[in-house]
Amino acid sequence: MGAKLVDHQYGKSRVRVLKVLRDGATHTLKELDVSVRLSGDFESSYTSGDNSKVVLTDTMKNTVNVLAKDALGEETERFAIVLARHFLEKYAQVQRVTIKTWERLWDRLEIDGTPHPHSFTHVQGARPTVQVAASAGSLMVQSGIEDLLLLKSTASSFKDYPKDEFTTLPETDDRVFATSLAAGWTWSREPAGYRAGNKTILDALVRPFALNHSPSVQTTLFQMGEAALAACAQIDRVHLAMPNKHYPPIDLSRFGRENRHEIFLPTDEPHGQIEATLTRA
Repeated sequence: MGAKLVDHQYGKSRVRVLKVLRDGATHTLKELDVSVRLSGDFESSYTSGDNSKVVLTDTMKNTVNVLAKDALGEETERFAIVLARHFLEKYAQVQRVTIKTWERLWDRLEIDGTPHPHSFTHVQGARPTVQVAASAGSLMVQSGIEDLLLLKSTASSFKDYPKDEFTTLPETDDRVFATSLAAGWTWSREPAGYRAGNKTILDALVRPFALNHSPSVQTTLFQMGEAALAACAQIDRVHLAMPNKHYPPIDLSRFGRENRHEIFLPTDEPHGQIEATLTRA
């Protein structure tokens, strides 16, 4: 019995590169984890052992490093576009290129209250992301963030949900609301600056989380996506994933203590997973 190849892609994952951006004696760091994926006329490499059209993944790694030297600056989006266009234009057999990057953020050390020009520390867990998908006549650019930890210690409730014989979760008017946000927004047109646009969007995203009472993760997620779309006219689509990181209150009554929303148990698993995509109405 034969088989038919219906979809395929390949590439290089976790190509890591650090670039030092120099402005005189002051340095800035750009550290990326880059993924390259190619699809196109590669079927013969799967079905008949023909390697004549295969772009080596080692070549992809070297291309990332060389083009990082030539094109990587403060805005990762522009570097990812250069990478995608390179593979699409250089190889006739390539029909679609997907580039994704994750950035490690380095913070400048302060010595005696003064920012040091070339010493850094890594204290943030959140990672800015970029994804570029390019094909003939088409270019999609998406920016985003992963692992952005958010927590509010009050102004969050959850009640009036259906209950059955397996429901044990009590309703609450006051709970800890914590999440590790993953968000991505798609650019409908190029902004004046990706860096400034991303900051505007991130600032807009967190405002409803902090300022609005949350009756559910779903409601807060929608308000955050709505705020992002309102804040930046150059994006037309936002995807948000917000795992509900539970912090249940610990029962201290057996020890003669009343827990007045002060002592909680941080948990990672299991967690609720809430996701949605918003576009303009």
